Amino acid sequence: MSNNAGKRLLSVLLGASALLAAPLAQADSWPSKPLKLIVAFPPGGASDAVGRIYAEKLSEAFKQPVLVDNKPGAGTAIAAEAAAKAAPDGYTLSLAPAGQLTVLPHLNKKLPYDPIRDFAPVSIVASVPYVLAASPNVHAANSKELIAAAKKEPGKLTYSSCGNGTLCHLSGELFKSLTGTDLLHIPFKGSAPAVTALLGGEVDLSFDTLTILAPQIKAGKIKGLIVSSKERSPLIPNVPTAAEVGLPQFDVSSWFGIVVPAATPKEIVHRLNQELVRIAKLPDVRERLLAQGLDASHTTPEAFAKSIKDDSARWGKIVQSSGAKLD
Repeated sequence: MSNNAGKRLLSVLLGASALLAAPLAQADSWPSKPLKLIVAFPPGGASDAVGRIYAEKLSEAFKQPVLVDNKPGAGTAIAAEAAAKAAPDGYTLSLAPAGQLTVLPHLNKKLPYDPIRDFAPVSIVASVPYVLAASPNVHAANSKELIAAAKKEPGKLTYSSCGNGTLCHLSGELFKSLTGTDLLHIPFKGSAPAVTALLGGEVDLSFDTLTILAPQIKAGKIKGLIVSSKERSPLIPNVPTAAEVGLPQFDVSSWFGIVVPAATPKEIVHRLNQELVRIAKLPDVRERLLAQGLDASHTTPEAFAKSIKDDSARWGKIVQSSGAKLD
């Protein structure tokens, strides 16, 4: 080998080593400046509350500000696009709701992001079960009586949801398929008007999160028939779980998970995961989330990725069979 060829080979090897070392060096010095956490909903809701709790704790852990950046709109697609296109340097995190990664892609084939290709899952951080509640006008005292009444008069009983194509809507469709009932879907633009309609007796039933329905159930204004969690909720301890009423497949929860751009160094993803797992176990975090009907959660990145794929497959089938469309 000539002297010049040897120098060129050495130069190539050094360059390759530098490229391999760059992500490691980046991970070692991370974080050295403020971070941003994108939240797909406006301030004031459950998603924003989750984001701010974790942003506060991450800021304490990293000794760097973690700024919450609310980007509502387009069914959470605006926030997802911003997160997908951010630099993969560990400084932009996204609090992704379940529907953003598992439902919306089945409803909109022209999304500006791919839920699998564009993100690196870090950890699920919180989850909330769904509840089936009935108006006081409904004479059924429990889910068994409700199912019997629905089968006796198909299409007569109505249920409200927080919008077409939402998990509220698809929860109702899943319940119908599991019980062989025919319920009439009445969509609303958000949970507030959907629950108002239930309170006023304009609809018979509603499917929504524990966060939304528990206060009304506790106040005795509506009847809680099923909670989709594996165990009864301390917020509504008299409401049986889906498994208790013979519907174990009605396993519905709306989770929130932290994701980062796909090319983010694995070392940063691992460190983020370690902190999120630690934070999820803190008593004050668990208490603050539980007060809003949310459970603190934690997973490995691999388990989170599997949840995304499994939930996407399940909800994709429900979207297809129900013909659900976006408003």
